[in-house]
Amino acid sequence: VDIVISDAHAGLVEAIKESFSGSSWQRCQAHFTRNIIDKCPKKYSTGLASELRDMFNATTIEEARRLKESIYDEYQDVANEAMVILDEGFEDSITIMALPSKYRIALRTSNIIERENREIRRREKVIQIFPNTESIIRLIGAVLQDDHNEWSVGHKIFDMKEYYDKLSSIQSNLLKIKVA
Repeated sequence: VDIVISDAHAGLVEAIKESFSGSSWQRCQAHFTRNIIDKCPKKYSTGLASELRDMFNATTIEEARRLKESIYDEYQDVANEAMVILDEGFEDSITIMALPSKYRIALRTSNIIERENREIRRREKVIQIFPNTESIIRLIGAVLQDDHNEWSVGHKIFDMKEYYDKLSSIQSNLLKIKVA
């Protein structure tokens, strides 16, 4: 595992560091943006959200950092709490910039796993009460196996060839971002 994407729940981040030592952690940009916007006065939230999108869509890490500083300077006086969150969590939210651009959009949020969890919950709600642990494992296993088969042969977000071709460079970039 090279990179793990999650929200910034302290216990979850600690578990990721412990369980996946040597991996980098990416703060989910959707959750991070929501955390910032929640602390921003309503009248500024639309503009700030737009600028945060531009920042996360930057093509280079340097451009993203420049845009972050610009956003910080622009909103510091009117949305100080939001800017504190931006300043403290920014570096954790741009770990994904170490990857080639074609992987960034799909992996910058925890949306994929959240969709998977919703599908499991949807199926679980139909049954409601399970007779034993094994039946839960069978249901969840069947859902995950179906999705695995679909992703293996059909629906692919991207081809991993470029990732593996550039793996040493990516790992080096991940280390640089961790240090920054």
